Amino acid sequence: MDEKVKSEVICFALALVFLLASGCKGRKGSGTVVAEEGDEEPLPERYENDDLPKAADELFDDFAYYFASNEGLQRRRIAFPLKVNGTDVEEQEWQMDPLFMTAGEYVRIFDSAEQRELANDTTIAHVTIENIHMTADSVRQYLFDRSEGRWQLTAVKDITMHEMPYAKFLDFYQDFATDSAFQQASLNSEIAFSSPDPDDDFATLEGFITPDSWEAFAPELPHDNIYNIVYGKQDKRAKKKVFVVCGISNGLEMELTFQQKRGRWKLMRIEN
Repeated sequence: MDEKVKSEVICFALALVFLLASGCKGRKGSGTVVAEEGDEEPLPERYENDDLPKAADELFDDFAYYFASNEGLQRRRIAFPLKVNGTDVEEQEWQMDPLFMTAGEYVRIFDSAEQRELANDTTIAHVTIENIHMTADSVRQYLFDRSEGRWQLTAVKDITMHEMPYAKFLDFYQDFATDSAFQQASLNSEIAFSSPDPDDDFATLEGFITPDSWEAFAPELPHDNIYNIVYGKQDKRAKKKVFVVCGISNGLEMELTFQQKRGRWKLMRIEN
């Protein structure tokens, strides 16, 4: 096969795979706990009047899914009176908060591969969920702590987006997600690409995308109002950001890696 034709065929195959994957707007990482064998009911219903099984408390993503799905469980896992911006809120005053369930997706923003591993750490004891309203410059932080193996919401506070250590990256990302010309200018000369092979469950398609072919791959990205699950501390000096979009119901996720080059953020890699 002619090399030019072969290259075009590979490019088309990668584009097709990416478009099929990104057609599911939401992405999801580990946040689904599978029901016990033979159990037809989802766990949030089955455990409505009881506590969660131990396995659902081990990974925070799993716990957060149930916490946001079930009002009874949510109330049992809040440390009342709950401090909300320094004011005590009693249980009878609390209204069910569905968190990211209404958005259909959440994100995780990491500075490094080591920080990303914290999402799979069953010993981690503090996690924050941030509801970021970018255009309004406001953030609601939900602080969760684990004690004796059980996660609980222990405080809620509101801050401005620009109080956050990675506010400058969020400013960049908002423009990247909403402005096609800015997005094009923020692409590396070659963007590494990786996606499962739709014809082989054990194979991966890998290659590179150039800016002139980006339009065929460009995904729809969450913007303005996003939920970010924070593991560990964000470093405002970090020169790398891994932005992972996780769906709620489809078990898929999309990962974008950005790197600062000469003071400007560039998209270096995209992976499904």
